[in-house]
Amino acid sequence: MNKAVVLLSGGLDSATTAAIAIAQGYQVIALSFRYGQRHAKELAAAKKIAEALGITEHFITDIDLSQWGGSSLTDQSMAIPQGGLQPDIIPSTYVPGRNTVFLAIALSLAEAKNAQAIYLGINAIDYSGYPDCRPEYLAAYQKLANLSSKAGVEGNAPQLVAPLVEDSKVDIVRRALELNVPIADTWSCYQGVVNPCGLCDSCRIRDRALIEAGRSDLTSDQVNERSFKL
Repeated sequence: MNKAVVLLSGGLDSATTAAIAIAQGYQVIALSFRYGQRHAKELAAAKKIAEALGITEHFITDIDLSQWGGSSLTDQSMAIPQGGLQPDIIPSTYVPGRNTVFLAIALSLAEAKNAQAIYLGINAIDYSGYPDCRPEYLAAYQKLANLSSKAGVEGNAPQLVAPLVEDSKVDIVRRALELNVPIADTWSCYQGVVNPCGLCDSCRIRDRALIEAGRSDLTSDQVNERSFKL
């Protein structure tokens, strides 16, 4: 069976991406990061998702990006924006270099494990405008992967796959439902709190999609009512 490394944050998109990789016949190796994020609760979600999807190999790697801050996700002195998305403005929740660092480690893991693909749940439609979530970013990184690894020099570089990159968030919800992804166990909120805040960009985008998909029972307010516990 071919292998795929999946970047599993614990959120809806990465969980759906892992389910897609499994459905496409890959033996999935999950990779999560403890990078100093204030919403580290997502790692508990990642563990539950890996178990639910039958993923037996799951690495959680420590990289402390909070040492230098630069993002409201890693700097506790900065407030998480709650005013909704602003056109053409990259919000403070963007973490400098995060996906570039994560993909570099995923590439190392994939080559060490002889994996044929790296799956990641980036999305360029309903998202916060992060520059490292665009198709052109992924294409450029694929060129780097081809050049920078022994596997690439031999013509066998892992392929970077972003199955959700051009999906709307409601499309992602529908795919998750079709694949029996445990949506209730995923964590998307940027706040490091007990229950999803319902106000950050991630909660807003997720809740709107769930309502449009007919699953308002999974939105932040409903989760808060029954107390989110991992």
